[in-house]
Amino acid sequence: MDILHLIDRLEEIIKESRKMPFSDLRLVDERRIWPLLDQMRISIPDEMRRAERILREKERTKAQATEEAERIIQLARQEAAELAADHSVAHNAAEEAVTIRNQAKKEAQKIVAGADEYAFDVLCDLEQDLKRALTIIENGIRTVEARQHRREGGALPESGDAAAE
Repeated sequence: MDILHLIDRLEEIIKESRKMPFSDLRLVDERRIWPLLDQMRISIPDEMRRAERILREKERTKAQATEEAERIIQLARQEAAELAADHSVAHNAAEEAVTIRNQAKKEAQKIVAGADEYAFDVLCDLEQDLKRALTIIENGIRTVEARQHRREGGALPESGDAAAE
C-alpha cells in the first residue's frame, strides 16, 4: 500500500477523533491506529526499496548519459581534428596553387618576352633585307634610266648614283 495513502488515513482518524474540552488534545481510538501503523511499517520498506530502485535507475541513466556525452565529445574532437587537418591540407594546397600560378605567370612572361625578342630580331633582319633589296631595285632603276638617256643622247640625270654603273 502507498505510504501517502496510509498517512492520509491516519490524518482522517485524527480529525475524526474527539477533542478534549478546553484543550488541543484529542482522544484517538488505538484499535484504529495500531493496524494503520503496522501497515506503515510494512509499507515503508517497500517504499524505500522503490525509492532505492528509482535512485539506482537514475544513477544508471545518469552514467549512460555521461558516457554518451563523453562519446559525443570524443567524436566532436575527432571531427574537429579532421576538419583542422582538412583545413591545413586545403591551406597548403591553396599555397601550392598560388606558387604554381606565379611560376606559370613567370614562365609565360619569359615565353612572351622571348617571342617578342625573336619577332623583333626577325623583323629587323627582314627590314635590312628589304632595305638592301630596295637599294638594289633603286640602283637598277637608275641604271636603266641612265642607259635610256644615253641611248637617246640626252643628258644624265642630276643624281650621281647612276655613275656607279
